[in-house]
Amino acid sequence: MAAVPSESPFPRRAGWWREGDPVGCRRFARTGDQVLEAGGVLPDVRVAYETWGELAPERDNAVLVLHALTGDSHVVGPAGPGHPTRGWWDGLVGPGLAIDTDRYFVVAPNVLGGCQGTTGPSSLSPDGRPWGGRFPFLTVRDQVTAEARLADVLGIDRWALVVGGSMGGMRALEWAVMHPARVERLLLLATTAYATADQIAWCSPQLSAIRSDADYHGGDYYDVGDGLGPLAGLGVARQIAHATYRSGPELDLRFGRKAQQGERPLGGGGRYAVESYLEHHAGKLAARFDANSYVVLTESMNSHDVGRGRGGAKAALARVRAHTVVASVDSDRLYPTRLSEEIAARIPGCGDVVEISSPHGHDGFLIEVDDVGRLASDLLSR
Repeated sequence: MAAVPSESPFPRRAGWWREGDPVGCRRFARTGDQVLEAGGVLPDVRVAYETWGELAPERDNAVLVLHALTGDSHVVGPAGPGHPTRGWWDGLVGPGLAIDTDRYFVVAPNVLGGCQGTTGPSSLSPDGRPWGGRFPFLTVRDQVTAEARLADVLGIDRWALVVGGSMGGMRALEWAVMHPARVERLLLLATTAYATADQIAWCSPQLSAIRSDADYHGGDYYDVGDGLGPLAGLGVARQIAHATYRSGPELDLRFGRKAQQGERPLGGGGRYAVESYLEHHAGKLAARFDANSYVVLTESMNSHDVGRGRGGAKAALARVRAHTVVASVDSDRLYPTRLSEEIAARIPGCGDVVEISSPHGHDGFLIEVDDVGRLASDLLSR
């Protein structure tokens, strides 16, 4: 395991992790140089991760939890030094919970290309400067390769369970296709075997918003001015994305046509309540996430296609050997149930899709913790 790197000479962004920042519960592993699917080599990769529970002497009780686009390794626990937010799946992992840390050793890595300790655009390159716009193109398969190397470092040959939703579900699925012998059970939540045209279309204006921000500087903003980068563009990207993460009926029920308190949108003099809501989430993300990582990870999601180079999705999914459960959210308009049904129909031995009932849209896989917990507990009992 690697020690915490030395202090970076570049401006530090509150929220996303830079060399010399508090590490919280994070640990770090160096996994070496990595050849990338789209070409090139990413040198001396570092993976940040957190763990809960203890690895059994037989090393057969390890569970891999994979986060979504703007998540990180902090699955459970309070906010604090090294952790800008509370755990994003509190109530699922812990003693006596669905993924019981009295029985299982839980590992949660920060994704390759992220901004919470794993090598990404804000990391220092070999020349001592942040990668910035020079950071190479990553695919979901590259991210899984980094996670597989982390598993090697930890001495884990086979996962008792791999679980992920959304982008984390893409990686979980790739794990089971790339390394079928290393995944015993698989829980896929609100995800897809390939990025659809609709999903790519929603991502396109998000990427444009960041890249068209005058403070983007082609991704080389870390040592320009205050080093904070394209906060406005990142905020707009988040507003677009967040609208797709929630359901239309939920937004109508919560906000309707109400004006934001004290404001008068009629005549252009104020905002509707739903606009204030989106701006609030935009500000929260801009305070804790790096715009370059948002670009890199979004492009990796757009490139996701489990069937690429494998004879199509049907042939690729036939490789899966894990006991698999696929779940969707009934109100998800970004990753609709039909995409989960395609996965379930093509994985050997997989049953019907479990549809989680939730008014919250795509974010339901994060919010409906009791439902997800029952699925995880039932799968682990097999």
